[in-house]
Amino acid sequence: MDYHHRFVVDAPLEKVQNFHRSAGSLKAITPPVFFMRDLNAPDTLSEGSRVSFTLHLGPFPIRWGARVENLGSSGFDDVQTSGPFRQWIHTHRFQSLSDDASVVLDHVHLRLKSHPLWGPIGALMVFGLPLLFAYRAHQTKSLLERSST
Repeated sequence: MDYHHRFVVDAPLEKVQNFHRSAGSLKAITPPVFFMRDLNAPDTLSEGSRVSFTLHLGPFPIRWGARVENLGSSGFDDVQTSGPFRQWIHTHRFQSLSDDASVVLDHVHLRLKSHPLWGPIGALMVFGLPLLFAYRAHQTKSLLERSST
């Protein structure tokens, strides 16, 4: 299954790239309903960086591990190494529209686990992807556009 999301932010490309490579930004753009804790990541993501954290979906703690791959000037991939999906590859791409505007392109390729608990939880998470990415876009725009003025 694949999910795509795109939004424009009024901020220069370099600022958008640096924001998404900062581990602190991950927590800032995660909806509070997930209550992220135990974030373990380097301050700035680089090729091969490992990231781990726990999200809470209702009463269920979801432990997630990921590795940064294909990091370059146009973006990077975060690949789930442990977590609720059989496969999760989130491709982040950034493109300049002008000196003061950039586009953020997200592509998630995922496969659900065949598991009596994690299969339905994964399906519920997939159902929520549009809301998750709308929140992430709103937060990214709010944080970057406010600091650009």
